[in-house]
Amino acid sequence: MDFAFTDEQVELKRQARAWLSERYPLERDWDGVQDYRWAELAELGWLGVSVAEEDGGVGLGFVEEVILLEELGYALYPGPYLATVGFALAALGPADRAAVAAGRVKWSAEVNGLTPWLGSVDKVVDMDGSAQDARGEELPTVDPSRPVGRLERTNGTPLPGGRDIPRARTAMAAEAVGIAQRVLELGIEHATTRKQFGKPIGVYQAVSHQLANTYADVELARSLVYWAAWCVAENDEQAPVAAAAAKAFAAEAAVAACERSIQVHGGTGFTWEHPLHRFYKRALWLEGLGSRPSELRGEVADAVLGVTVQV
Repeated sequence: MDFAFTDEQVELKRQARAWLSERYPLERDWDGVQDYRWAELAELGWLGVSVAEEDGGVGLGFVEEVILLEELGYALYPGPYLATVGFALAALGPADRAAVAAGRVKWSAEVNGLTPWLGSVDKVVDMDGSAQDARGEELPTVDPSRPVGRLERTNGTPLPGGRDIPRARTAMAAEAVGIAQRVLELGIEHATTRKQFGKPIGVYQAVSHQLANTYADVELARSLVYWAAWCVAENDEQAPVAAAAAKAFAAEAAVAACERSIQVHGGTGFTWEHPLHRFYKRALWLEGLGSRPSELRGEVADAVLGVTVQV
């Protein structure tokens, strides 16, 4: 069995990296007005990757969306792509999916009573799987680019698809892998260019072992994420446990990667001017949204052992 990306998937990843790097560089104005470039995402086909061609989409699948989500995490993209495509899309009917693909509407979904990007989207999938207008109190989070809100409910309109928790968890895990990969690269760059006592600091084990641990974590997290993505795409019975494992490991790996990279950078890594703290906040946001890693490990244990595990 061949687990490698197809040529088309490799090209999608390459193009996404190039497009996002140009529009969301590390040296950007992080505190300025965030441009979601929603119309451009629609034109690229990213909003309709898994939407049927007859509904205005590209007609691919969830694995391709996960490729994009990893790259969006790598670039620290600020907009509600994760909420619209990762959280809400599976619950929508053909007409609503077509509207998403065309860039006419942004969606989010309630996650344990909180709605990410409530003030930036048009519609919300509530906990019962109904459509609600995006109204309610917005609250700040550890990541200033990703507020959440408490939805103000009305009667709502039932949606045909239903909430897909494994899909949402896998989507968050994919973003986490992108974050971990980016901060690993930042750590490697610093360790190979910063010198002490005439040598790159990467030659010292206190630095090199930190980066080696992150490398191992990133590769394992990526394997878990794409296993989960395949399971979700194929409606495999292992999708719930695969997604729980991917989100638990990838979220913790992203947080740990940020902490190690900050340590590798020394005093520079703790400054507001360096972007590392932005990635750290995003990783913490992903780790904290929905079920925590300890709860997810409990679900995995329950699945593999067949017993209820207390968390």
